[in-house]
Amino acid sequence: MSPSAGEPSVPRRTAAGKRIVSVPELLLPDLRTRLNTYAGEGEEGLVFIGPKGAQLRRANFTRTWSKAITEAKLTGFHFHDLRHTGNTFASQSGATLRELMNRMGHSTTRAALIYQHTAMERDRAIADALGRLATEALTKQDQDGSGT
Repeated sequence: MSPSAGEPSVPRRTAAGKRIVSVPELLLPDLRTRLNTYAGEGEEGLVFIGPKGAQLRRANFTRTWSKAITEAKLTGFHFHDLRHTGNTFASQSGATLRELMNRMGHSTTRAALIYQHTAMERDRAIADALGRLATEALTKQDQDGSGT
């Protein structure tokens, strides 16, 4: 599959590869600064460009990423860990499986399920939400006079 005019030269694996994804407002100032400083120009500009302003290649990226994690004093941290963490947080926010699939660009549930880790904090939040729903239902039942 060859790219059309203005499209990146790397073909997307699925139609879901091109999508709009909302980000937390907290990130917008840093994201704007990053795009204004380092990204390609225009709406079709690449977010990550190589040292000569062209598409970032694996060798350039590896060098750049290694330097960045060294400067940040991180070890064993991989670029894909950013995606994994973000998608795990999205899952923990209460997103449905369909919402996760759309956000991540997955066309099947198999990949999206990887990010739905079970956590005791989330289990507690689910139990608390169930308790609130049950209390609301019982209160409504009592108000309607259909309670015992």
